[in-house]
Amino acid sequence: MAGSAAAPTSLVEISVSCRNLRDTDVFSKSDPICVLFYQPFGTKQWEEFKRTDCVSNSLNPDFATKIPITYHFEEQQHLKFLIYDIDYNSKDLDHHDFLGEYECTLGHLVSSHTVHKPLINKNYSGNNGSILIITEELSSCKEELNLQVVGKNLENRSWFFSINPFLEFFKANEDGTFILVHRTETSHSTQNPVWKDFSVPLRSFCNGDYDRNIQVSCKDFKSNGNHKLIGNFYTTVRKLIEGPGPSNTYWLINENTKRKKGNSYKNSGEVMINKAHVHEIFSFIDYIKGGMEINAFIAIDFTASNGNPQSPQSLHFINPVAPNQYVQAIQAVGHIIEDYDTDKHFPVLGFGAKIPPSYDAVSHEFFVNGDASNPYCFGVQGVVDAYYGCINRVQLYGPTNFAPIINHVTRFAISNQTGDKYFILLILTDGIITDMAHTKEAIVNASSLPLSIIIVGVGGAEFDSMEELDGDVVRLSSNGQYAARDIVQFVPFRDFLRGSGDPLTAGLRLAREILAEVPTQVLSYMKANNINPQPPKVSDVPLPLNLP
Repeated sequence: MAGSAAAPTSLVEISVSCRNLRDTDVFSKSDPICVLFYQPFGTKQWEEFKRTDCVSNSLNPDFATKIPITYHFEEQQHLKFLIYDIDYNSKDLDHHDFLGEYECTLGHLVSSHTVHKPLINKNYSGNNGSILIITEELSSCKEELNLQVVGKNLENRSWFFSINPFLEFFKANEDGTFILVHRTETSHSTQNPVWKDFSVPLRSFCNGDYDRNIQVSCKDFKSNGNHKLIGNFYTTVRKLIEGPGPSNTYWLINENTKRKKGNSYKNSGEVMINKAHVHEIFSFIDYIKGGMEINAFIAIDFTASNGNPQSPQSLHFINPVAPNQYVQAIQAVGHIIEDYDTDKHFPVLGFGAKIPPSYDAVSHEFFVNGDASNPYCFGVQGVVDAYYGCINRVQLYGPTNFAPIINHVTRFAISNQTGDKYFILLILTDGIITDMAHTKEAIVNASSLPLSIIIVGVGGAEFDSMEELDGDVVRLSSNGQYAARDIVQFVPFRDFLRGSGDPLTAGLRLAREILAEVPTQVLSYMKANNINPQPPKVSDVPLPLNLP
């Protein structure tokens, strides 16, 4: 029947390399990163899709980060690859040197498999280098390889310096070339390195093919980017998962050294597999179908810096014509989270105000509906109604303290670590945190728990210090202790209200931005704690007896 065919889609993986990039650093080479932008269907606006890893001191980077994207045959999917030289620990691309870009469609990449094109920079007429893009359809394989590798007696050809070895894994392409799929950390000053465990999806590592050839290169790290090859060996996933033993002890062979030494050459050291196993990868949907509940807490800033609620200039002004930014954020994020919250009841907390009946002290942890015995608000509209009532009941004050609220939700997460519940704390604030040290400590302590923290900056204040809490660039630490994982996402709402974006969809775009990391954060918690999803719940809704 016409129109009954399924849309032809497939998941493809994009690998990016660059060659002969322009050097914008004075005393070292550029530290490039690739940022992929795309145009959502039906729009001409560019939106960021994914960033690769940053390769230090390299004008010829091979980015280890892969970019999976769904290919739609029936759509013209416009892509733009932008290359930057990273100079600061900032997510803002305007803070970094732009090196060049390449624009194309996903259809062109899929049909070409390999594309090698010059980078364009309208502000620089010279040679900007080139970009090499390899695109491959991914298998439906849902397995992951966990590997731990050690080295022994690695060759050091320097008389004066010790070696700092690392490994790079490359998978074979159909044309006989190899492409980088994983890079280990660097072991410092040792000829007998023990590299950390790592896990990689098999569909990226070998496209699910256990017999696909894998090349492993061992290199000596150099700070100037000119890493020295120690040696190579070849293997397959099927062989790796045989585990420790003679069959997984590999000689590192350096062909240049072999030619020089001739018959006297044996190897440039050995690499041994210490641990290797394959296990199934579970998705966010697997956990949801298995009955995992998402419980959301909402926290609202009632400090005086928001302005007098009676004034139209106040961020808390109740406008009968259009909702303020607090309400827009509650509605946008709440309506999405509501779909995953079984009972639709949200505990809503306030901070930074003097509360009735005494108004004699500032509270940094109070219930917005005023009912400590039942602090829950039903549905998003219930949250908004409680917020409106609270505005007229409390006295805005200060300072802006986050730690009490975070510790409040942490106590719930501590009591629910079996994987049946996951918690989201949405904090809406207009100002700069005044208890930063305590907030960092609270986040680090919560980072091993089933909890994600979303902070939405409301209004026009400078939120630079908030970026410290978002561990995308630099892992958060407190008192020498590092966060177990990144659980914070910070977004200023004004980014979605300005520019050429449609103001009517600002809330939707905000929700998409700040909730995008939650599934990954859920999976990182489950994986770190070896929690598998429960079998899918059977629907309580009976099937109809008479089908039309």
